Amino acid sequence: MNLAATITRKEIKSYFNSPAAYIVLVIFILLSGWFFASPLFINNQANLRTLFGIIPVSLIGVGLLLTLVHFITIMLLGTNVDFGAIFCGYIGLLFLGAVYSSIGIFASSITSNQVVSLIISFFIIFFFFIIKFFLFFVPDFMVGIFQFISIDYHFSNITRGVIDTRNIIYFVSLIVLFLKLAQISLENRNWK
Repeated sequence: MNLAATITRKEIKSYFNSPAAYIVLVIFILLSGWFFASPLFINNQANLRTLFGIIPVSLIGVGLLLTLVHFITIMLLGTNVDFGAIFCGYIGLLFLGAVYSSIGIFASSITSNQVVSLIISFFIIFFFFIIKFFLFFVPDFMVGIFQFISIDYHFSNITRGVIDTRNIIYFVSLIVLFLKLAQISLENRNWK
């Protein structure tokens, strides 16, 4: 366990020694603030739906690290807070981050090149996200299948404030699937 902690510390330290990490974090904060504040100023109504709609795309590159900023902003503005929707939204983000991480682990297990791993991860995640846009082009009997595969469909269900076991099973299944594929890939690599 100490070896894992040492490696984790080393990786985090090397990540934050790079100026690019801070640039990405600043861009993420600015974009998130924009998507939080826009409905407030346009509709004169505090609504987190727009924010939770854009975060899945942002998580591809950044992760969960900065989402707590919005909760503090809501509290400082003195707006009414729907804790159920926020709690479910963060649970959804946690599952989404775990799925994205497991996909990244799988992609890095099949190649030793970091850039190739990044590209593979991006396209797998992009596939799960973009599939919802094909619902209009498939026959009616396949709409349910495409909807079930879409990661955004399940994430949107959770951010509505209701936790359905089907959505949790979907996220846990994806996490287990990609971690198992990574394990198989690493075991096959060790035999060669």
